[in-house]
Amino acid sequence: MKTILDIHHLKKNYQTEKEEIHALKDISFSVNEGDFVSIVGPSGCGKSTILSILSGLEKQSDGNYSILNHKKIAYMLQEDSLLPFRTVLDNCLFGLELEHQLTEENKQYVSYLLDTYGLHDFINQYPNHLSGGMRQRVALIRTLATHPDILLLDEAMSALDYQTRLSIGEDLYQIIKQEKKTAILVTHDIGEAISMSDYVIVLSHRPSVVKKVYSIQLKEKRSPILNRSDPHFSKYFNQIWEDLNENI
Repeated sequence: MKTILDIHHLKKNYQTEKEEIHALKDISFSVNEGDFVSIVGPSGCGKSTILSILSGLEKQSDGNYSILNHKKIAYMLQEDSLLPFRTVLDNCLFGLELEHQLTEENKQYVSYLLDTYGLHDFINQYPNHLSGGMRQRVALIRTLATHPDILLLDEAMSALDYQTRLSIGEDLYQIIKQEKKTAILVTHDIGEAISMSDYVIVLSHRPSVVKKVYSIQLKEKRSPILNRSDPHFSKYFNQIWEDLNENI
């Protein structure tokens, strides 16, 4: 399997009026094409900073990263950021408009995504008429519409209640796998990370380093909800929980 993303010794410092804050000390890992990777770690350890650097929103202080054949990255933020004055369809087309890629072919692809993932009947609705879970599906389709190769998901389900979070996690996982995308998810939820991921990267307390990388080998890889009942799930959960507790 091809390596699509290589991260080498990323470092990030922030300068405040009073002091220099060391966020990332030494972050190195690789992601293969088609992998679903989760990053977990203590609050404030710089998980989201990694995504900001990869998306170009921030500049690293040192180190570098390389992306295979200039593959395209898209960043899906914690908030869905849907525009309230635009319909579901128009929200899904918004990224294409910004990139001046609103071709007939791309419009048809958006229609396919909306039809395939259960939103066709809502294309003329406005975001305030949608549930939180449906809003997240719209946000994902808006992101997929621009044909990214790598999806960066920053706490993409954290604003949802637990039951909806499980359901939407299932939806997001199935959509990402069916569309053959590579994904990196930042999450505080250990169970979410294990149930969805091929690999889980555990960061230390700030200034963070990669403490461990777990290759998630379940007895039978299925959907995220069913993966939670796998006999190996609790083993990974307890190991990662101990890793994080060592940072407290």
